[in-house]
Amino acid sequence: MKNYDEVKRMTTHTFKAMKADGVKISMLTAYDFSMARILDEAGIDILLVGDSASNVMAGHETTLPITLDQMIYHASSVVRAVKRTFVVVDLPFGSYQGDEKAALRAAIRIMKESGAHGVKLEGGKEIEGSIKRILSAGVPVMGHLGLTPQSIYKFGTYVVRAKEEEEAQQLRKDAKLLEKLGCFGIVLEKIPAVLGQEVAESVGIPIIGIGGGNGVDGQVLVVHDMLGITKDFQPRFLRRYLDLFEEIKNAAAQYKTDVRSGDFPNEKEQY
Repeated sequence: MKNYDEVKRMTTHTFKAMKADGVKISMLTAYDFSMARILDEAGIDILLVGDSASNVMAGHETTLPITLDQMIYHASSVVRAVKRTFVVVDLPFGSYQGDEKAALRAAIRIMKESGAHGVKLEGGKEIEGSIKRILSAGVPVMGHLGLTPQSIYKFGTYVVRAKEEEEAQQLRKDAKLLEKLGCFGIVLEKIPAVLGQEVAESVGIPIIGIGGGNGVDGQVLVVHDMLGITKDFQPRFLRRYLDLFEEIKNAAAQYKTDVRSGDFPNEKEQY
């Protein structure tokens, strides 16, 4: 089996081969140069410049307020940092729903102005036209089904999606449709694990889960959640690998103490 850690540049072709070989795909969000550089050197396969920047970078309650210009700014910062990782950018709310030409313009702007490698859209049958338009321009598209945060006011809650058979059946159909249209992968968010595995086994493109169980082809988390920079968000699917909130707070407090006491800078830390 191929050693995918030795791949010099990740591509959509690589991800399809990883699925075929049963090699799980790692994906994290990134919004700035410094973090993206670290994650790229760590060997993360995909970096998602998520509209979750609206929450973790700007402090908004939802992903809805972030603009296309702001997404391009974050994406540009990430792209400049990476050498190996594949960079996918969320199309923000209002840039692709119901207007295929606007969707194409938004996707082209992201690709031209940021240098990203693909875009991600939330939804299935209802955005089929927008996906077709974007793909016709040669832009790689990743789908997103299940809990779609841009539709939070429609759902009214962030609870698990597709628990009822009618919604689960629609999700299955949408996954097949996205594959047929030419999407290179799909994110499945906050759905029953059994359904996540079923969808992953029913399509030939990679399925990336966030609260989608372990039977899918890879996983994605928001990097601020995974590193414990955020502390109030605690869904079942989140594993915190560090508690940087406390570590950074303690470091900053120690810095303040050292400045107040005159301990910093010492003789070796000045000219």
